[in-house]
Amino acid sequence: MISRLQSIHRRDLLKGMALGLGAVALRPGIALAEGVTVTLADIGVGDPDGNWSSYTDATGNKVNVVSIGNGPSAVLNQLIAGGGRDTYDIINIVGGMIKPLVQNDLVVEIDTSKLKNWANNAYIQDYFKPGSKGYDTIAFDGKIYGVPTVLQGDSFAYLPENTGGTLDSYGALFDPKFKGFVALEDNYTTAGQKTALYLKSAGLADINDPADMTKEEIARVVDFLIEKKKEGQFRVIWSSFEQAVNLLTNKEVYVIDCWEPMVFAARAKGVDAVYAAPKEGYLLWAMVANIVNGKRTPEQIEASYQLLDYMLSPEYGAAITNLRGYMTNPGAPEYAAKSGKYDEATAKKIAEIDAGVKAKFTAPGGTWQARWPTNVEAYEEEWQRFKAS
Repeated sequence: MISRLQSIHRRDLLKGMALGLGAVALRPGIALAEGVTVTLADIGVGDPDGNWSSYTDATGNKVNVVSIGNGPSAVLNQLIAGGGRDTYDIINIVGGMIKPLVQNDLVVEIDTSKLKNWANNAYIQDYFKPGSKGYDTIAFDGKIYGVPTVLQGDSFAYLPENTGGTLDSYGALFDPKFKGFVALEDNYTTAGQKTALYLKSAGLADINDPADMTKEEIARVVDFLIEKKKEGQFRVIWSSFEQAVNLLTNKEVYVIDCWEPMVFAARAKGVDAVYAAPKEGYLLWAMVANIVNGKRTPEQIEASYQLLDYMLSPEYGAAITNLRGYMTNPGAPEYAAKSGKYDEATAKKIAEIDAGVKAKFTAPGGTWQARWPTNVEAYEEEWQRFKAS
């Protein structure tokens, strides 16, 4: 039986082809799957504002983007009982739940030899190699089932004019001087895991692995959060992108557990919001695309692989980095600088984002986000206890 989990609201041919950047992989002897439409179920951050023209021009295929919830149980239920296996060709979701997807036979193993842009992507080789935490977000039982499309490291945001300066610890979320002006995300794999990282780093709780806690460890984390909640530390537990941005722009909170794109959105509205560089390290994660296990023609399968390869291209990567603030692949900054599609300021921005996220992955400490921990039902029960307190 699938556990009912807390929903996670996360939300022109290449001009540089002469540079060898971003071409869609086509295997020798395989004809273009002309006229095929690939249905991509995405949580909202993997769509380059509807512009898939380079993929279409190179392959003859089209992309139909549909929205999918990002809660682990929501994804599973949509695929198992909601018709997703018949509707979706690819799901692009936050990684960390490969195990239940594979065990329920919902996704297929990826043949990486069909992805030209896989082998030349140094980020895949560095952050998703066997034995790494990243590997567990794309693989199960030694086999690859997911394609990492974006990478990011999360922490928290703050308003320096209200906090009195720089904040560099998750402890700021629990500092009494910000009582009533703090917000947490309604999500135990983000807020809960960051709290565990803080408690472990500060020596306040004996936690072996903040990414995969025992029943006793997650209970201690929730006990701590309930104590802070009863003290009035948290103004609100937010549950949507818009809500979190509004909390910052209206200055209803000074410190907020959130995603970095929310800081970009707040800055665009004139608010001096800062994304923290915590001494405990970042909550690292990746968007992962999976081919859904359903009835597919050879042409549909080929078109799906071509789309995955395009999503590993520097062109797609530069577009997503510019739009979402995520690191995508090593070739994105060079593509942005040399393709002629971006002005100098935007190309510089893309390069800076890439470098900034890369630094998060090399920062000491930190933990990978785990969306399907070993004791997932205990996580769910404890988080409900926190919310009900």
